Amino acid sequence: MADKPQEYENEQEEQTSGGEMSLVDHLQELRKRLIVCIAVVLATSGACYFYAVELVHIITAPAGKLYYMNPAEAFFTYLKVSVFAGFLLALPVVFYQLWAFVVPALTRQERKASLFLVPASLALFFIGLAFSYFLVLPAAINFFIGFSTPDLQPMFSIGQYLSFVISFMLPFGFVFELPLFILVAAKLGVIGSGFLAAKRKMVIVLSFVVGAVISPTPDVFSQTMIAVPLLVLYEVSIFLVKHVLRK
Repeated sequence: MADKPQEYENEQEEQTSGGEMSLVDHLQELRKRLIVCIAVVLATSGACYFYAVELVHIITAPAGKLYYMNPAEAFFTYLKVSVFAGFLLALPVVFYQLWAFVVPALTRQERKASLFLVPASLALFFIGLAFSYFLVLPAAINFFIGFSTPDLQPMFSIGQYLSFVISFMLPFGFVFELPLFILVAAKLGVIGSGFLAAKRKMVIVLSFVVGAVISPTPDVFSQTMIAVPLLVLYEVSIFLVKHVLRK
């Protein structure tokens, strides 16, 4: 009996040191994680600024020669490109900091799953960006340039073009996360391949609605270029759920 108070004190100490944190402690931890993320993004953005000319050349390759309409536009374009590229380079660190903040609250099984989900979500995001840049963006630029006439010639501003490219590519990064979300839901038993197959018609309509919402321009072409990969990824998800997870 005399040992019970000592055992209780030891248990309390283990809970305090093992992860029981107050709200203030959580906020301080979150603050530290955010400071690390911001510092890394600033560092990678600063490094990318030294290669801003090369980065702008890569981004503007689908459109060819561009122009800047005011003296400061080129400078701010270099800054925007550097921050965008720096953020992409810092994403692994940002994802890790987010994972490290959340992981103490996860169970052992959830931690094991997160070791796959976090890298997979990062990889799918970059695959979506690459798919957009190499396949979709050139087709989109050629489509819009096709409206030129002898009296109407395209003259793209570098600032507006860069904003268009970023707003055009980023949705593909998020769209390519769809199979991961579906696999997680199927693994949890929320949905199955039969349910997914039965919702095909609804998904077709929703894909074009999503394309209309996240597309940077209101034209049907851009909406279709987002909706079609979404539908393909949905079919891939059905195949994986049915033949890999066997749900």
